Amino acid sequence: MTTHYTIRPVDLGSHTFHVTVQIDDPDPQGQRFFLPAWIPGSYMIRDFARHVLRVRARDGRGRPVPIEKVDKHTWRCAPTAAGARRRTPARPASITLAYEVYAHDLSVRGAHLDTTHGFFNGSSVFLLPLGREWDACEVEILAPEDSAAHDWRLTTALEPCAGTARGGFGRYRAQDYDELIDAPVEMGRFASLRFEVHGVPHEIAVTGAGPHLDSARLASDLAQVCATHARMFEPRSRVPPFARYAFLTFAVDDGYGGLEHRASTALLCRRDDLPYAGMQASTEGYRRFLGLASHEYFHAWHVKRIRPAAFIPYDLARENHTTLLWVFEGFTSYYDDLALVRCGLLRPEQYLDVLARTMATVLQHSGRRKQSLAESSFDAWIKYYKPDENTPNAVVSYYQKGALVALALDLSIRRETAGRRSLDDVMRHLWRRYKQAGADYAGVAEDEIAAIVQEATGVDASRSITAWTRETADPDLAEQLLDFGVRVEAGPTLDPPHFARLGCRVDPADGRIRLAFDGGPAQRAGLSAGDQIVAVEGWRAGNNRLDALLARIPPGRTVEILAFRRDELLRFPVRIATQPPVSWKLSLDPRPTSSIRRLRTGWIGS
Repeated sequence: MTTHYTIRPVDLGSHTFHVTVQIDDPDPQGQRFFLPAWIPGSYMIRDFARHVLRVRARDGRGRPVPIEKVDKHTWRCAPTAAGARRRTPARPASITLAYEVYAHDLSVRGAHLDTTHGFFNGSSVFLLPLGREWDACEVEILAPEDSAAHDWRLTTALEPCAGTARGGFGRYRAQDYDELIDAPVEMGRFASLRFEVHGVPHEIAVTGAGPHLDSARLASDLAQVCATHARMFEPRSRVPPFARYAFLTFAVDDGYGGLEHRASTALLCRRDDLPYAGMQASTEGYRRFLGLASHEYFHAWHVKRIRPAAFIPYDLARENHTTLLWVFEGFTSYYDDLALVRCGLLRPEQYLDVLARTMATVLQHSGRRKQSLAESSFDAWIKYYKPDENTPNAVVSYYQKGALVALALDLSIRRETAGRRSLDDVMRHLWRRYKQAGADYAGVAEDEIAAIVQEATGVDASRSITAWTRETADPDLAEQLLDFGVRVEAGPTLDPPHFARLGCRVDPADGRIRLAFDGGPAQRAGLSAGDQIVAVEGWRAGNNRLDALLARIPPGRTVEILAFRRDELLRFPVRIATQPPVSWKLSLDPRPTSSIRRLRTGWIGS
């Protein structure tokens, strides 16, 4: 059987989609319909059902069917006479639900609709008829009737049905509900770029790019990134694991984010980060965008197909806990920029700068001493995606420290095998396992990463993996990198003076403390997040003057800081830091030995 959906933008000004879902042969005891509480790839309960409005039901003859909501994201239709009696092939019983969805979430996770474009993930708009999870799905995506959208186009990774041109409004199909909600849709006016990776077509749709986008450069660079990942997983065929891929990119004045899907990704970026006509050298913002696109594309193998066992199948009604996000997000974070080096879009020196910043971010935050990577992965649902003013003091990022663990594993494997094996072999081993198991793939068990590393490379890294992920030890990257001809030097922080001297993060515009780091001068003196610094030693600190004042005060001196806590003015004696946080500089040894040069070339090239 097939579940039939329609979706149409009905009011661009009020950000509303109209949706219907129709099934034959509904449950005679009362068909239930369910909307996911979260979207795979973003590990937080989002309760998309809160945006569903005016749910109505009718039977196959168009008669109203009573419907009630039984929990926060489930509706149940009353039993119908047509559903209860014997049905004939000529007139099968059916139920059609109609409802509206409010769509004003400008992110990669939900749905957004206004006069400039429309976007949705199926998990936030398509109700699932329970019991029909594995039925085929067909969705008709209708164009808005608003004259302001008369020239809108559409793009999605869903396969068009006969009679629908790819890239046009019309009917699309999916083999089941899981595939339906794993292919976001973008509609509107967008620049459309295309390239191929070993015969597989790829599209980049960029909404809001502006008039000066360097389309040729963007397509060429992304083609290199995608080919690099495909070559790593499939060194012989070099063919990606899908028939077509789409980058759905929304460019705004200020934004950043991405979400992976099995044959596409949704990206949010700063307009200024995209390449523009006449741009000579690659900008830091453009390299950041390429790293984001690289990250989500890598996920097409690693987390969309190679999955934790806890995600097979996804339970979209509740949290799906795993201790392995440091593998699936951390390893991906390691490979996203490494791919840029491998295809020549980052110079080795630039890549080392990226690593140095990641090291500084992880090692400056005391949360890494209180929470292991396994705990961070498990608690992502309640901690990582719900940060507060104490998050860096209490939480370690499975993205960033996970990337450093991936680096440490890669270097260890390369060193112990004299460059014959690497973390690449681990990834290919996981990929072969997935392909060999097919539909019976059981996923990666919580405690088998060390065994997988040994199977793929012959290296026993179990003790290190336990220390770095189940416990809170840091990899000794300085020592490991030295074996690859990379020097690690500590230096003064490059952060602004208020961070170096007070140990806190302050909004320079209003002087309000956003975060006071554990053990820093501000915290020791009693200052806390939310306090508003107004003066230092009697001098006004507002209007972006705080850093200028602090820069002139010698280390170790105690100063009086005046700050408002709520509406009360308080005085704090603060002793300026004598040992401010450090940053790291990574540099290439210009004269490595031949063996070190071979190791380094195998890792990041010459």
